[in-house]
Amino acid sequence: MADPQSNAVAPARPANPIPADAPSAGVIHFRHRHTDRFTVVGNHLAQHPHLSAVAIGLAVYIQSVPDGVSITAKALTLRFREGEITIRRALNELEEAGYLERRRIPLGGGRFATRTLAYDKPGCAAVPSATPGPQQPAAPQAQPEPEPVPPTATGPAADLLARLRTVDARLILSVRDVQRLTPAVEEWLARHATPEQITRTLTANLPPAPVPIHHPPRFLEHRLTTLLPPPLPVSAPEPHRPRPAPLITCDECERAFRSHVPDALCADCGPRADPSVA
Repeated sequence: MADPQSNAVAPARPANPIPADAPSAGVIHFRHRHTDRFTVVGNHLAQHPHLSAVAIGLAVYIQSVPDGVSITAKALTLRFREGEITIRRALNELEEAGYLERRRIPLGGGRFATRTLAYDKPGCAAVPSATPGPQQPAAPQAQPEPEPVPPTATGPAADLLARLRTVDARLILSVRDVQRLTPAVEEWLARHATPEQITRTLTANLPPAPVPIHHPPRFLEHRLTTLLPPPLPVSAPEPHRPRPAPLITCDECERAFRSHVPDALCADCGPRADPSVA
């Protein structure tokens, strides 16, 4: 059955003859041998059975650009017509399939940077840029000393931060992150916020899984800072009220009355009556 015709004027193209051995249905390729400005793409990507068309297209574009080109969602949104949400979903697909990796690189001083690694094929190793020549005995180099691991913070605040990953697996923190955020949680506890209240505030209204939380420490630090409750007001002391006299029994008439004198008599009996009794 012939394809439906369109009223649009087709651009002028050379009328290539259809080969005699071409299949009777489906696409017919006219191959061109590229000698420059081309990218080799594996069929494992181009014909991936689970990736969306947007994800495959972004993967081909990412493989075609040199190192150093920004491939953040905002940068790709400026390059393509798709919206930022569609771009982010496609990048998440590529990360789950193993074509992208977001890795946190320590910069020192408690700072980190997120670098994006792109793989032509999931799990492939780095390929050397040139064939190495005869190896010469290299001079021994001093090995850098491993960075010391900070001591694990302890106490109610540190325990609260460490247990956040049991509420949401995306809120996992490193030892350094727990140590850095512990003073902020201790400030909440000093303002009489309970651990349950703090945990509920930090985990409320999170994006639904599997949407990732790219910077859990920064996310928690923002909530601990902006949602810090005020201190409880100091209640005024109650005014002093004198205690009433205890009840005693008159030894003469056995009538009960109040008096601060243990052996006093009532007002109607004897001279030992307590003058303060009405």
